[in-house]
Amino acid sequence: MNQYDVAIIGSGPGGYVAAIRCAQLGMKTAIIEKYAVLGGTCLNVGCIPSKALLDSSHHYEDAVKHFEEHGIDIPGEVKVNLKQMIARKQAVVDQTTKGVEFLMSKNKIDVYHGVGSFKDATHINIAKKDGEETIEAKNTIIATGSKPSSLPFIEIDKERVITSTEALKLKEVPKHLIVIGGGVIGLELGQVYKRLGADVTVVEFMDRIIPGMDGALSKELTKVMKKQKVKFNLSHKVKSVERKGDEVIVKADDKKGKEVTISGDYCLVCVGRKPYTDGLNAEAAGVKLDDKGRVEVNEHLQTNVSNIYAIGDVVKGAMLAHKAEEEGTMVAELLAGQKPHIDYNLIPGVVYTWPEVAAVGKTEEQLKEEGVAYKSGQFPMRALGRARASMDIDGFVKILADKNTDEVLGVHMIGARCADLIAEGVTAMEFRASAEDISRMSHAHPTFAEAVKEAALAATDDRALHA
Repeated sequence: MNQYDVAIIGSGPGGYVAAIRCAQLGMKTAIIEKYAVLGGTCLNVGCIPSKALLDSSHHYEDAVKHFEEHGIDIPGEVKVNLKQMIARKQAVVDQTTKGVEFLMSKNKIDVYHGVGSFKDATHINIAKKDGEETIEAKNTIIATGSKPSSLPFIEIDKERVITSTEALKLKEVPKHLIVIGGGVIGLELGQVYKRLGADVTVVEFMDRIIPGMDGALSKELTKVMKKQKVKFNLSHKVKSVERKGDEVIVKADDKKGKEVTISGDYCLVCVGRKPYTDGLNAEAAGVKLDDKGRVEVNEHLQTNVSNIYAIGDVVKGAMLAHKAEEEGTMVAELLAGQKPHIDYNLIPGVVYTWPEVAAVGKTEEQLKEEGVAYKSGQFPMRALGRARASMDIDGFVKILADKNTDEVLGVHMIGARCADLIAEGVTAMEFRASAEDISRMSHAHPTFAEAVKEAALAATDDRALHA
């Protein structure tokens, strides 16, 4: 029987990063993955493939709508080759997952392909295609991730009524895509197919899209996506989804209780994700799950069984790949006797639509609810020379700072390259910078980053220079 200092069940961003860090710290490490390829949801059917399709569809939209204005004439009709677009997406996925395989080999991590389940607190059974194997591990990290959620009355047939997994490999562009859920995944994939020619209707139970983010971001993204001809049915409670041949009929009640019927050829169900522990046999190790199916952990991500930890989507908190990576690193370092720390307030959130939406820290609504005295500075992207040069003028940067100390409490932005720009906000808040600190830092001109400096100036003393 092979013995290890640590075994990780699940090879998504949390799991494989945990494995690498454990190996770097001198532990004999094994990683167990139920599928034939490493990388988990993020690399295979989540973050990476969706971004590949977002980029491809963005190029197409630019060619159709903006090239002529840039002085680029294309003879003939610009057409979508969806088969090639999907193939390129898969090539990106394959390259990325092979990179993870290389990292496992480089760090001398043993990889097992099969379903890992607890025999007891120190032994893990691995059900492989060619039989079963048992390994012994002093410590185990559960990193089994999450799966798409649905509603109890919706039958996901994976053909016309689909999840994000199927939406990444459609064989045709929908005529009318109905998206149930106005969160990150629904908006990103909805925008992909809108760019490619589909009519898109988003049905959202809450009164706004991206409800977990600052209200100003939600309002601006709604305005921009409406301009892009995406339809929104907000405050609508879906009550039935029925397929009749190639037609999908969605019925929902609006906020006044009136029934609304929406008909399309595809329905994408994006109502969140749920923790995945199927086949784990957690009870055999004595590991407790909460009422939502998540693994219960303490502040050190340790379960009620002292040598078993859990990270990522399978525990409480935001279901984000980078949050899982931080947790994987933290557990590895704890096992090595170090004292790492994660500030969950400084885990950024991003929506990869165009314009991109990104945020870190407290929202304005949270500060009001907590009774914190704050000041706000906001700067529009359209006031930037760089934004006008690239025709990306939608959006703004908003900085929230403590009214008394000027410490930055939240950074919220929507615009071109905000997924990258938010790192500036994270860095500033990690070092407890004031709005004035940011405003006095030189930002290269012309860049989108200048909006961060200008918003900081607006928050410091209402003295943005270019607005």
